Amino acid sequence: MSTESEFAGHAGSGQRRPEHDLRSRYSFIVCGSGASGSVIARRLAESPDVSVLLIEAGGSDNVPAVMQANQWPLNLGSERDWNFPGEPGPHVNNRVIPYSMGKVLGGGTSINVMVWARGHKRDWDLFSAAADDPAWSYEAVLKLYRRIENWHGVPDPARRGVGGPMFVEPAPDPCPLAPATMAAARSTGIPLYESPNGRMMESDGGASITDVCAKDGVRQSVFRSYVCPYMDKPNLTVLTGTTVTRIIFDGKRAAGIEAVRKGEKLTFAADFEIILSLGAVQTPKILMQSGIGEKEELEQSGIPVVAHRPGVGRNLQDHVAFDCVWEYRTPLPPRNTMSEAFILWKSRPELTCPDLLICQAEVPKSTVENIERFGLPEAGWTLFGGVAHPVSRGRIRLTGRNSSDPVRLETNVLANPADMKAAIACVELCREIGNSRPLELFVKREVMPGPMKGRALENFVRNAATSFWHLCGTARMGHDDMAVVDNRLRVHGIKNLRIADASIMPVITTGNTMAPCVVIGEFAARAIEMDYGMTTSARTQAQR
Repeated sequence: MSTESEFAGHAGSGQRRPEHDLRSRYSFIVCGSGASGSVIARRLAESPDVSVLLIEAGGSDNVPAVMQANQWPLNLGSERDWNFPGEPGPHVNNRVIPYSMGKVLGGGTSINVMVWARGHKRDWDLFSAAADDPAWSYEAVLKLYRRIENWHGVPDPARRGVGGPMFVEPAPDPCPLAPATMAAARSTGIPLYESPNGRMMESDGGASITDVCAKDGVRQSVFRSYVCPYMDKPNLTVLTGTTVTRIIFDGKRAAGIEAVRKGEKLTFAADFEIILSLGAVQTPKILMQSGIGEKEELEQSGIPVVAHRPGVGRNLQDHVAFDCVWEYRTPLPPRNTMSEAFILWKSRPELTCPDLLICQAEVPKSTVENIERFGLPEAGWTLFGGVAHPVSRGRIRLTGRNSSDPVRLETNVLANPADMKAAIACVELCREIGNSRPLELFVKREVMPGPMKGRALENFVRNAATSFWHLCGTARMGHDDMAVVDNRLRVHGIKNLRIADASIMPVITTGNTMAPCVVIGEFAARAIEMDYGMTTSARTQAQR
């Protein structure tokens, strides 16, 4: 059941339940309705013998800016965006980089660019090594992906799945700019693939038309794909406009949560488990404000220590990105999600997997600093290049003990010199592709950066540096002293508390992080089902 009338646009018939149907306790409490939390809530609700509460700080996703795939930029900076400011960094000329994260049903999957990128084979093998568990290996994850996907592209039974909950297809009838960009990439020696996933994620890199989670111009968020078909189930409650503020402990056992809704303090008890799926900023914040984190920092904030886990908030990673812009010779309107070309490549041939990520935007875009210097054409397009595996690491810090106190995002963008080298290689690759013969018909002039070298190019990169909005790693999986969760995503030293979102990633995955977070949600749900001997219907078991 739901407690909000705002679900009128959702599948199912049980959306309009009065708020007094809320219970004081549930079998499971899932905090956050993003790519992982929506998966977990749905999978647990498939067991009719348990009750599930899914809590979301934001509101309804039933608005045009969310549902219409080509309107996604309207969500950035809106009430559906947490819009966290990064700390000014010396390596980005003391600029403040904004970090968008979804504050709406569906979380980031309701405000993102809808790119489906599975992560490279090497990424998942690194997950497996960190977890010391083959269940996280690429071979095991590939089986999950085949169950998750409802793939509408070139058939590849060994790697792609059909009939799963997530609709995925190559951007249909793309803007002519996108196939021309594929030809341009090939002219520089980059091989072409039928999809950015499958074979390409097992290779040294390549280029392809982007796989997107949009159908007939409508966003297919993880919430819509997983939770909406179960909205009428009596054992599922979805509570919006509710901000989780603290975990309630009984000794070392997570017993419930505190939350605030419309200014009112609420408490809910969990008979079995609490699952945090709040993302790489909010998850470590809630952990620390609940007493799980570095002992000295918690004591400085006046927070009683429940468990000393110094890795909470550390290991912060993101794909740092840079805009290279061209003016159109003849303007073309963007299609689909406005981003239809996807490229992965290596900055150095000896690398074991691609370290450069390029997505094409069919509109001109850049940072304030570089727009002031170079200008921005009325009609143009962008190669949005990024460092796929940054060496720099950041940290999330508290500023106080109260839930209303903001966190500090010390992202340390470009702090490691290796990241600047990769960034320059990425910008140079973007320029080589953008200025190649196959794109001549689409170029009136190169707007930025132009043929600069040395310190001038470094300064361009520092002013261009922004985010792909793929923050992760702040409650990483592993078995060392700095790890926060184990191989089954249980918080070390705490009972009945699990984390399932991008914060558990030991290393950032290659490409956009939505698809890996769906895998993390599926993995967590299965682990919970196994731990508690839960059963689901024969139909849902067959689908999985």
